[in-house]
Parts: sequence; C-alpha cells; structure tokens
Amino acid sequence: MARVKGGIKARKRHKKYLKLAKGYVGGRGKLYRTARETVERAGVFAYRDRRRKKREFRSLWITRISAAAKAAGISYSRLMGGLRDQGVELDRKALADLAANKPEAFARLVEQVKAA
Repeated sequence: MARVKGGIKARKRHKKYLKLAKGYVGGRGKLYRTARETVERAGVFAYRDRRRKKREFRSLWITRISAAAKAAGISYSRLMGGLRDQGVELDRKALADLAANKPEAFARLVEQVKAA
C-alpha cells in the first residue's frame, strides 16, 4: 500500500490558525507555530473573560445603585432589603439604569422603602 503524506491536512490546519491570527503583529500573524500559540492563548482569555464580564457588570451596577442610594440618604443594603421585603422584583441592572437615567423614579422607590 502506498504511503500517505499529510501535506493537504497540514496545510488546512495551518491555514485555519493563520486565519484566526489575522491582524496579529509580526510572526504572530505569519508563522504557524507562534500564531497557533497566540490563538490558543487568546481563546483561553476569551473563555475566562466571558465569565468575568458578568461579575464586573454586576459589580458596576451595585456601585451605581449604592451611589444613588447614598445620595438619597439610605444605604445600599437597606435599600435592597427593603425592596425585597416589599416584593419589588427589579434586578440590579434595571435599578442601576433607573438610578442613572431616571433619578425621579429611583427616588420614588427609595421613598417607598423609607416609608415601610
């Protein structure tokens, strides 16, 4: 039986990584080995940061709500506890949006919590 050479497969594999490395500077975008290493590392960062992004946004929303609550004269924890006790089912993303873009609506929520 004849020997099989892997040229076609290898070229396909190399082209796949070089396409993913398009735009990288120097050898990272031109040389197969460095391109592969860089692309694989980038994939690890992308996977990790898709999860980290969720944490960072939640942290940002909490900071915004806390700042708006302090300006209205109540702590973040008392505000969130009061909203939970009253059955207000607004998530932190929506509350942060209210605090930033509709301060009068946020102030009404704060007054509602203070009254209770």
